[in-house]
Amino acid sequence: MPPRTALLRLVAASTRASSASAARRLCPSEEHAADREDGPLPPPPHGPEPDADERRRRLPRDGGEHRRELSSITMASRDHSGLTRQLLDFQHDTVDEVGAEHDQFMELKARFMDFKQRNFVEKFSNYQSLAEQQTPKFMVVACADSRVCPTAVLGFQPGEAFTVRNVANLVPPYEHVGSETSAALEFAVNTLQVENVLVVGHSRCGGIQALMSMKDDSTSGSFIKNWVSIGKSARLSTKAAAGNLSFEMQCTHCEKESINSSLLNLLTYPWIEKRVNEGTLNLHGGYYNFIDCTFEKWTLLYRQGLEGGSKYAIKNRSTWS
Repeated sequence: MPPRTALLRLVAASTRASSASAARRLCPSEEHAADREDGPLPPPPHGPEPDADERRRRLPRDGGEHRRELSSITMASRDHSGLTRQLLDFQHDTVDEVGAEHDQFMELKARFMDFKQRNFVEKFSNYQSLAEQQTPKFMVVACADSRVCPTAVLGFQPGEAFTVRNVANLVPPYEHVGSETSAALEFAVNTLQVENVLVVGHSRCGGIQALMSMKDDSTSGSFIKNWVSIGKSARLSTKAAAGNLSFEMQCTHCEKESINSSLLNLLTYPWIEKRVNEGTLNLHGGYYNFIDCTFEKWTLLYRQGLEGGSKYAIKNRSTWS
């Protein structure tokens, strides 16, 4: 049976299964009642803990009471017990049909075991310290693009950077409603007391391309378009400064301009502005070009009385190549 067909039947059967499960809970059998009597727990088995594949092989293939008991233990809530049991059966019956997915996770398992040996075991004392607390110096706002991992690009080690990733590495302006990015900023700045906030953009950003493709008066129910509209000011300034260039060049310009727009949005958060004025927090921009593997870095200077009457300026600009 195709997995999709089986899943549709599974959902259709969940209501009936929920009713049956409720009846069993209201009228438990004597056998099950005896199983629930209080008493000492059996000692743990000796020997190594079996892995997931071994545990599945030990489960009976005929369904039966063992599977129902396991379902009752793992159900998320009483209201969804039938669906939980059906999902457990569905997974058990089709586990041999997902070879490709199994292969992908075997690769992830191999990577994890390599990480455990090369990092966790060899730096065990460091991980013991991290288990107690984290004291990162950096808060990083980066794009969710799979080609751009700030940990890999900048070599951050565990405990060094508190990171949030979203489409187009945008920082929304301060609002009382907030967002997951706002919550991450609040935790990093106020609780972790990071010393630096780094907004990292990158080349060929799909979110910026979506932003640059928007019409001035367009409205949309798309989550992506509604999100990237946060960078509307960067798009408008790009159109004014680089409107005569190709669309690709405009996107490159906007990728960097949107970083500066996010840096300015950071200053709309009262507790960020306060720490910047106190000199205990620095705001930085970064641009990673994965085509030629270069990285541009700059720092936002914010104070009254700068040249030209502005409160903002860029300093310490450098390119790593």
